[in-house]
Amino acid sequence: MITFGIDTAGRTVGVALMRDGQLLYDCYLDAGLTHSETLMNLVDAAFQSTGLSPADVQLWGVCSGPGSFTGLRIGIAAVKGLAFASGALCAPVSTLEALAQGFVGEGTIVTALDARRGEVYWAAFDLSPEHTRLVEDSAGPLSELDDFIKNCKKPVFFVGDGASLCYNKYDSLPGVLHCPPAYQRGRAGAVCLTAEKMYQQGLCVPAAQLGASYHRLSQAERERQARLKGEVTK
Repeated sequence: MITFGIDTAGRTVGVALMRDGQLLYDCYLDAGLTHSETLMNLVDAAFQSTGLSPADVQLWGVCSGPGSFTGLRIGIAAVKGLAFASGALCAPVSTLEALAQGFVGEGTIVTALDARRGEVYWAAFDLSPEHTRLVEDSAGPLSELDDFIKNCKKPVFFVGDGASLCYNKYDSLPGVLHCPPAYQRGRAGAVCLTAEKMYQQGLCVPAAQLGASYHRLSQAERERQARLKGEVTK
C-alpha cells in the first residue's frame, strides 16, 4: 500500500510517502513561510522525487487536529482535492498521536501544542510496548498537566510546539527528561504510520467525510460567547 502523509497543524509543514511500510520520502520545513505558500510545492516535489503520482496513492493521512485552525483547513482541503479524483480513503489523524508515533523507546511521552493564552492541546502515551494512549486529546490550561506529570511512574519527556512551555514549568521535577528542540516537532512519516494503523482499524473515511477536530471554539466564537455572557449579566 502507498500512503501519503501531510502535517500542516502547527508552525511546520511536512509531507511523506510510504510504500508497504518503507519510508520513501519525508520532508520537513520550518522556514517561516505560510502553509498555503509551501504545501503544494512540497507535495509536487515528493511525487517528482519518487516517480509516483497522486493516482498511485491508496491512503491519504492528514493531521486533522488539534492545531492551528487555518493550518488544519489547508491540509484537509489539499487532501480532499487530491484524494477525491481516485476515490482513495483518507485518515483523519490526531496531531498529538502522530507526534508520539515519531518516537520509540521506554517511558512516557507528552505531546503538547501551544494553544495560546497559557493553554495547550495535549495527550500522553506510554512508548512501550506500542504507544499505548494514557490521556485523550484535550485542551486546557498548562496547569491541567500537574497531577499527571507529578504522578507519572515512568520518565517523561515533552514534544510538540508546546514542549518549551511544558519544560519551563516541569523541567525541575524528578523523572523529566530533556528532548532537544530540533527533535520536538512532528514528522509527516509518523502521520503515514498513524494513518496505516487507522486503516487496519477501519477508521478511515472517503474524502467527502474528512473533517477537522478543533477541540475548542475559535477565538471569534469565544469572544462572542463572552459578549453574550456579559449581556446576560447586565
